Amino acid sequence: MASFSIPLTGLEADSTALNTIANDLANMNTTAFKAQTTNFSDLFYQQIGSTGSGDPIQVGAGVKVASNETEFTQGTISSTGNATDVALNGNGFFVVSNANGSYEYTRDGNFTQTANGNIVTASGQNVMGYPAVNGVVNTNAPLTAINIPVGQVQEPLATNSFSMTANLDADSAAGTTFPAQLTVYDSLGEPQVATVTFTETAPNTWSYSVALPASSFASGVSTPVTGTLAFNDDGVLTTVTPTGGAAETVGTAAGDVSSIPIAFTGLADDAADLNMQWNLLGSNGTPTVTQVDTASAVSSTNQNGYPSGQYQSFTIGSDGTVTVTYSNGQLQNVGQLALANVTNLQGLQLLGDGNYATTLASGTASIAASGTDGLATLQDGALEASNVNISSEFSDLIVAQRAFEANAKSVTTFDTVTQDTINMVH
Repeated sequence: MASFSIPLTGLEADSTALNTIANDLANMNTTAFKAQTTNFSDLFYQQIGSTGSGDPIQVGAGVKVASNETEFTQGTISSTGNATDVALNGNGFFVVSNANGSYEYTRDGNFTQTANGNIVTASGQNVMGYPAVNGVVNTNAPLTAINIPVGQVQEPLATNSFSMTANLDADSAAGTTFPAQLTVYDSLGEPQVATVTFTETAPNTWSYSVALPASSFASGVSTPVTGTLAFNDDGVLTTVTPTGGAAETVGTAAGDVSSIPIAFTGLADDAADLNMQWNLLGSNGTPTVTQVDTASAVSSTNQNGYPSGQYQSFTIGSDGTVTVTYSNGQLQNVGQLALANVTNLQGLQLLGDGNYATTLASGTASIAASGTDGLATLQDGALEASNVNISSEFSDLIVAQRAFEANAKSVTTFDTVTQDTINMVH
């Protein structure tokens, strides 16, 4: 009888709504959980006649669940201070790899780190991203599991370039010397103290001598690299003359020089020969060694070598770049988290554990770096909270409860009518 079947469809639909609300409330504290809303639609209609004007008389057959729509609105982001926690601020999902190697997608950034350094989800899935080679991320390469080099040692880098921002006193007398020192590193990561000694030989002319201590050499003899620097009347370095060589113009034009080659061989620690370039020009193309009427001084030195270093920690930038810090103070990029999005979010399949899978309805996931293609930025040391609104859920709970009671009352009413009818027959 339709009198029973119609309210039964209502009870079934209301039960689904109640289950949805209960699931939302149960996941109020689930990281990055997205609330759902149950939507109803009426069932088919049966025409039982027509009016005198020909209009059809139609009777409905009840209600059905039209959809369970997921609210993909942003949840509140809260700081945790945990380096492995990452929150998405905007659109998109993290890309994770399941046991069979296929990709799933999640907004739950409550990650952990395995013993071998892999970043994984709470359920053990690898967090995927773009690889980095020698600190350079390649966003055109296939995705790979993000790995932190825990316990690894960074190889030393020999200095091959150094610079010095200095002034030589134009009011000095001939024979005046001014020494300056900087620490460079050989191929074994050992520090070597290089001394650059400037000596005024004539007006606007200074000789230079770059040397390491005698103890730095297996022979016990230090042979410095020498030459001459010449300045114009404005105190600007114009030419450099290596000992035994010809004068060369300092500048950026064709044929000009911008550096002086400095080489030392036969180091006592059996390191490779130390071959360096003394850069004479700054980033703006002007000489960094000047001669003006003020005390000789070195304001800064810079070199690109470093000793070996032990892994210490890592951070994840707003663009998803994973940067490792070593004990030698060096920073190195080891990868970049990838993000994904789909055309139809409602078409995603919910898998549990905060994960989603693509379907024909959602469309294929497009994967890119954070901040591109409309994707979110990342916040390290933070998590996205559930977007469940308890006030709205309680309001919907009351409505669903009343609807369930009304349909249940319809069933009992029809049962009473049916019983009365049967009693009339008897």
